[in-house]
Amino acid sequence: MVYKVLADFVILVHFFWILFLLFGAFFGLKSKKLRILHIFGLFFAFFIQTFDLYCPLTYLEIYIREKHEPDKAYAGSFIAYYVEKLIYIELSRILILLLTFCVVGTNLWIYARKTGIFRLLGLYCQRLREKV
Repeated sequence: MVYKVLADFVILVHFFWILFLLFGAFFGLKSKKLRILHIFGLFFAFFIQTFDLYCPLTYLEIYIREKHEPDKAYAGSFIAYYVEKLIYIELSRILILLLTFCVVGTNLWIYARKTGIFRLLGLYCQRLREKV
């Protein structure tokens, strides 16, 4: 029973981690610590998708499920059943990689826009044009 509860907890943590990666820029704008964690998470997601790896939370969840029921590693509870459908969507590797690029790009764009990097780049380009 303990392993089942732990596995369900890991699924929920995994789900909230994915939500954080999707929408974390909005929290990162208000907190430097959350921004650092979010950017690290985005690069980590980019890395594991680029090299066709699995998230460590996936391995942890499978390990705990096997401890609970070795024959049925993915037999889960009501909560896990529905959340797993969101986390482990059956998509091609290329599509997941493209979606990862979009999520990373969108979040970095939000950070760049809020921090004024675009304005600085514009000023830099303007100075370059004035020198020519």
